[in-house]
Amino acid sequence: MSDNHIRSTLRFRPGQMPPLFGDTAAVLVVDDDSQLTDVMARLLEREGYRCTIATSPAEARSRMAERKFAVALVDVMMPGGSGLELAAQMLEQQDDLAVVMVTAVEDAGIADLALEGGAYGYVIKPFRPNEILISVANAGRRRCLEIAHRTYQARLEQHVDEQNADLDDALLHLKQTDAEAIASASEAKYQAVLNAAPDAIVGVSADGNIVLVNSQAELLFGYDREELLGHPVDILVPDAAQRVHPAHRSRYMTDPKTRPMGAGMDLAARRKDGTEFPAEISLSTIDTDDGVLVAAAIRDVSDRLEAQAERERLRAQAERERLERQLHQSQRLESLGQLAGGVAHDFNNLLAVILNYTAFIGEEVANAASAPDGQRWEVVRQDLDEVRKAAERATQLTHQLLAFGRREVVRPEVLNLNSVVVNVEQLLRRSIGEHVELVADLDPALPSIVADPGQIEQVLLNLAVNARDAMPDGGTLRIDTSNLEMTTDEEPLRPGLSPGNHVRLRVSDTGKGMDREVVARAFEPFFTTKAKGEGSGLGLATVYGIITQAGGHAQIYSEPGLGTTFTALFPATDQDVQPRERAAVQLHLRGGETVLVVEDEDAMREVTRRILARNGYKVLAASRGEEAITIAQQPDLSIDLLLTDVVMPQMLGKEVAERVRQIQPAVRVLYMSGYAQPVLASRGTLAEGVILVEKPFNEAGLLSKVKEALES
Repeated sequence: MSDNHIRSTLRFRPGQMPPLFGDTAAVLVVDDDSQLTDVMARLLEREGYRCTIATSPAEARSRMAERKFAVALVDVMMPGGSGLELAAQMLEQQDDLAVVMVTAVEDAGIADLALEGGAYGYVIKPFRPNEILISVANAGRRRCLEIAHRTYQARLEQHVDEQNADLDDALLHLKQTDAEAIASASEAKYQAVLNAAPDAIVGVSADGNIVLVNSQAELLFGYDREELLGHPVDILVPDAAQRVHPAHRSRYMTDPKTRPMGAGMDLAARRKDGTEFPAEISLSTIDTDDGVLVAAAIRDVSDRLEAQAERERLRAQAERERLERQLHQSQRLESLGQLAGGVAHDFNNLLAVILNYTAFIGEEVANAASAPDGQRWEVVRQDLDEVRKAAERATQLTHQLLAFGRREVVRPEVLNLNSVVVNVEQLLRRSIGEHVELVADLDPALPSIVADPGQIEQVLLNLAVNARDAMPDGGTLRIDTSNLEMTTDEEPLRPGLSPGNHVRLRVSDTGKGMDREVVARAFEPFFTTKAKGEGSGLGLATVYGIITQAGGHAQIYSEPGLGTTFTALFPATDQDVQPRERAAVQLHLRGGETVLVVEDEDAMREVTRRILARNGYKVLAASRGEEAITIAQQPDLSIDLLLTDVVMPQMLGKEVAERVRQIQPAVRVLYMSGYAQPVLASRGTLAEGVILVEKPFNEAGLLSKVKEALES
């Protein structure tokens, strides 16, 4: 077979797939996230690939034993073992497999380990569909090219063996005719074989002189053959290595061993014009009549190193940009949270005034409407009812703003997440409608978490409503819970969480999905892709605030046309769930105690005074902290309860309470606020001993808290 024929098997036009070897459409997808494997398989199968799914390393090895695959997509981090170790095992099991690693960690170190271990590519989650398709296609092409290269090498070796056999026959035939002719023919044949090699080859004798050169060496170093033969090999060695090179050569000649390409012989070489270049060198020995000959194959790797340096630069740039995006997003969300808290405080004051004055007027209108000639007041009563409903809806919005800003007052308890899902399941079914199927897959061995059950119910409801809106033609809403042990290696993936045991909540839909730009802004308040009037843009913002305030981590994965998966992780606890006791609320309708009300908003102070006065309390009012302290200093005045706003100019309610207690140690304290951050402990829980009535409150709510404070 001719050399040209061998080379022709590798020739193809640019953009054309190389010759196929085996089943190039067979792809093995390995990831413990079954929903993500389904997404990747659906993407690939739409392009004609045939996918097999494995959700653990053990299952992947089993699938490899059953058949051969062209490409394997392997997750880097899985509960059953390291994806990098699995990739190495798979390559030992099938050396012509093209492996592409998939991970959510943008870590150059992990990328280097994957590529050094034999991976063909590295894909970062969340990825675009074309990123997976391009990576698989490129891996397949490289696999085919490498198989073709192996075939070429094998055929080249066969070709050399055939030529050597022909040479032996020729030498045997000419042995008794002309020794000089025999030597000349042998040299010509041997030189032809050397010239056919793709790498530069230089043969060096024991004394360090060049005795063999092929045409690729002439091209690489810029010397003619005659300029190299008989000269010391040191002329090809850079100046920096001249001093140590003879000692290295002597050690190798003492114990010669074959060193193939990629065995750590990454050095440098010098051309005739004095320029130097990085070189990969392999060494082997040949026994000749004149002694041992060292054959060095030299390959210029400048392009490879430049490409590697460019990849490192791009990786570093991508990492910087990712960290900058995270920092900017964190700062933006924090700023929005501060704004939300301030807005909620002011709004809650206004809403409390609206709700309570509406209640006062409503009582009078109801009495007038019940009179014999009071029919005309019925319309007024209905109008007032609409005002009340609007104010209550506004109250819900302010609570959502506070939840997003992690400034909502929470009442955490030890709970089982499965119980919360079961309790709210019927409400979810009514909310999503009959055209959406609800599937709950709950892990029975789930550990407990510490969270506010009402807020977790709010998370589930918000996510269910979002999923329903994403599936107008119907679909499936899946809620699943599971236990997850997070390692230190996974810590960069989930900022804010510590290694250890966690409870995972996943809510997935089969809806229209979101692109990467929408996912990046999904947690921002007031950001929505819905039509005007169809959404406030606070649903996912509220979810984000509730989960992070509970010490958890929230993330979204979505692809257009392939649905959305929301994942939340909560730290697990060893504490036992305590039965919930609901005490009956008994209103203290008539008092007699003296209450000092401190509120800087005039309308809010007046409405609070009226509620207390009409229920029998003696009320003193102050518009600021200093005025309240002056009142408390009056001789012969005994104050039973200090009812103070939390956030006021000049002096916060907490300081007012401390200074009044210095004057009257027996006074009870009740705080009121729509923004209670200054009196809250960690994660939004109330500090020990603090009693709080949240604005906007109604008459019954305020009286109940007053009674609780007086009896504390």
